[in-house]
Amino acid sequence: MVTAGKTTVLRLFLFAMVAGVFLLSGSGGAQETGGTYTNPVSKGFADTFADPAVIKAKDGYWYAYGTSDPLKEGEGEFHTIPISRSKDLVNWEHVSDAFSSPNEVSWAAEDAGIWAPDIRYFNGKYHMYYGVTETTVTPETGDSAVGVATAPTPTGPWTDSGAPVVGPRRGNGGFLWTFDSNEFTDSDGTKYLYYGSYNGGVSVSNLSEDGTRVVGEPTMVAIDNRYEGSYVVKRNGYYYLFGSSANCCAGPTTGYSVYVGRSTSPRGPFLDKEGDSMTESRVGGSIVITPNGNKWIGTGHNAVVTDLSGEDYFVYHAIDRADPYLDEPFGINERPMLLDRLDWINGWPTVRGGQWASETAQPAPVTDGPVNDSFNRGTSLGTGWESAGGAWRLAKEADGQGFTRQQDASDRGAFLVNRAAVPPDARVEADLRLAGGRSAGVVVRYENANNYAVAWLDRAANALVTDVVAGGRSLGQQSTPLPAGFTFGEWHNVAVEVRGSEMAVEVTDARLQDPYAVADRTLPEALSSGPAGVAARGRADVDNVSAVRLYTPNTSVAATPEVGSPAFGDEFDDGALDPAWTFVRPDPDAQETDGVFRWPTQAADLTGTGNDAGVLLRAAPEGEYTVETKLTIDLGTDTIRNYQQGGLVAYVNDDHFLRLSHVAIWNTRQTEFGKEMPFAEGLSYGGMLIGPPDATTWLRLSHRLDPQNGEHEFRAATSRDGENWVWGGTWTLPADTEPRIGLISHGGDDPQATSEFDYFRVYQP
Repeated sequence: MVTAGKTTVLRLFLFAMVAGVFLLSGSGGAQETGGTYTNPVSKGFADTFADPAVIKAKDGYWYAYGTSDPLKEGEGEFHTIPISRSKDLVNWEHVSDAFSSPNEVSWAAEDAGIWAPDIRYFNGKYHMYYGVTETTVTPETGDSAVGVATAPTPTGPWTDSGAPVVGPRRGNGGFLWTFDSNEFTDSDGTKYLYYGSYNGGVSVSNLSEDGTRVVGEPTMVAIDNRYEGSYVVKRNGYYYLFGSSANCCAGPTTGYSVYVGRSTSPRGPFLDKEGDSMTESRVGGSIVITPNGNKWIGTGHNAVVTDLSGEDYFVYHAIDRADPYLDEPFGINERPMLLDRLDWINGWPTVRGGQWASETAQPAPVTDGPVNDSFNRGTSLGTGWESAGGAWRLAKEADGQGFTRQQDASDRGAFLVNRAAVPPDARVEADLRLAGGRSAGVVVRYENANNYAVAWLDRAANALVTDVVAGGRSLGQQSTPLPAGFTFGEWHNVAVEVRGSEMAVEVTDARLQDPYAVADRTLPEALSSGPAGVAARGRADVDNVSAVRLYTPNTSVAATPEVGSPAFGDEFDDGALDPAWTFVRPDPDAQETDGVFRWPTQAADLTGTGNDAGVLLRAAPEGEYTVETKLTIDLGTDTIRNYQQGGLVAYVNDDHFLRLSHVAIWNTRQTEFGKEMPFAEGLSYGGMLIGPPDATTWLRLSHRLDPQNGEHEFRAATSRDGENWVWGGTWTLPADTEPRIGLISHGGDDPQATSEFDYFRVYQP
């Protein structure tokens, strides 16, 4: 019997060699990606590539889709949703445009803009959602809507659905802004579309199964006048809503930033770290990325991608403050595509641990490794792969892209394992499709047919089934249901992460963090290491198999400024202003009484050329310092009271200043850190936003000198109790200026509010 068994194995081995069931991995056994990259990653093909959406396609490339703009300075010609691709997330090339012109969208007006694409893969097709600024649906202007086009490949040809997914919506005396869409598929198979912008807020609606129409009633998930550019992922039981905020396109003063809230429902409410909702008038949202004082400002409108090691990366656009426009000043803002690591710390996302946008060399994402095969060749599988049963062959899609197919119709388990050494802690993934068979899966820590762990897409059970086999005995199968109607005959991604003895599995359409199912298993000591591969029971297709070292999460948080001890200031308890103050355009209604400085909001402002508002100033110390005030101002909630505010100022002159204030912006109440500066024979103003305000809000501006260029850097912080602070972004003032620091209270008197400053303190380390 032993001899007969050996003879059978030898015959199978010789047959396998002839049939080509062994092959080298696509990377030739390469180790994980090394090297570095420097932002912007779009520099190789585009000067501007705004609102990027990214997907890893079934051909093994990552594809990025951008808003319709010229790609290069001086080009002048608009690309209608330009498409680029990359093998490593760092080096990109322009491959095509989705449409030759907006007129290819049958219901778009001739002069329409096609903006902010979102890319998804489901039901065997690529789905690209986008905003259309003008339509033929109504005879009026400004009737924006969301459309969708589908394609068999990531580059097209794209076929528009023939009508809006979300049509023009009326409200606020006109049309609501209906663009910036994001599709999300929940674990029960329900599809959602998030859409909207400042005028009308961000809403979510159910989508039809084919993804071409919203159905049912919408739910507002982010208040109007605060958020746009929504992007949703699901992680550890929470839905995370990323939203961009502030002015996207203010040239050298663009404070555009990304904030996040999370919920246990795709319809919200989405709460930030402070417990505030993104739909409240005193609006919530925790900072994910905001300008940090380096060259990059306007850091917003993001997507999230995952490298082969399991590490998340934040894809977004930004503006180089030294080169803010594509061509002429005040024209198209130049917004290239950037990439930075996205850390999840204590359940919350932040870019580079709170350091935010990078301008120096960074470690590159892992996009290659011991196993990385897209099967795009016409020869045999090679000698890197080892078959344990089944009949594995190379095959091709209609578009010529390759994959491998297990053709044996029986339900006997067939394994295809790569011989490359895989680290014990690894991420292994593959795209799987059942071609009539019972199940297909990803295998980790494979020693032999009697010792391995596997995650199956199981048609019979309609479930993600994990199994651990040790010593030839199953330690028990565990099932996580997949949604009714799960399309086993279309491609899905199964990713398995093994860290120590813990195994985590996720099933998605296309690695976009909207899982149909997740599962966890504990592995026995006997399965401590081993190769990786795929498996099938019956006919199944496999593509894009990778196995690389699992990433190590970053848990360190960027340091915040050292505030130090009180050096000087004013407690406003003397009945008269300290002589150290200088009042630019004195306001007789501003008085120090009963231990506070009371200043009714003036019907005046500093922004623009009017410059009729008062400014209370005093000299700032040299070096590092932090200025702080405690502000009480009754701006009410929910009502429109533009733009009453009180707060701190760092002032060079009337046309060059920074302003941190609690401000009423339409129906919202926010803490805005604004900047005005001279630019190109004009003025530029923009702002970023910090933490949620309250009736009493503490404000801080922390100053340092940049050791490289001598610029004055001011970083803003807010608090609602004087103890717990939200540290936000940084604006700069030129090195050759001497900013003064002080207070402002302006923006309107109908009805009039009063800023009550309890103190003004300057701290030094």
